[in-house]
Amino acid sequence: MEPNTSKGKVLVGTVVKTAMKDTVTVRVERYVKHPKYKKYISRSKKYLVHNPGNTMQVGDKVSIRETRPISKHKSFVIAERLHAAAKEE
Repeated sequence: MEPNTSKGKVLVGTVVKTAMKDTVTVRVERYVKHPKYKKYISRSKKYLVHNPGNTMQVGDKVSIRETRPISKHKSFVIAERLHAAAKEE
């Protein structure tokens, strides 16, 4: 048996909202080609992601991993922070 094998999707996105307890909203963008016009279009989707301890901030670039359902709408957890948001002072 292989140790520490992760199953499920791994996505990269940006934190856009942190208003809930232990939950952040992450926008994941993908670049797709239009089937008829052959032009590339940016598509995005928002995911509710489990954030234990409320450690993330708006603007952080994060990697999220699929897991068992945590609540009705949450099925992802934060795997790691890739880039911290710039602080405005």
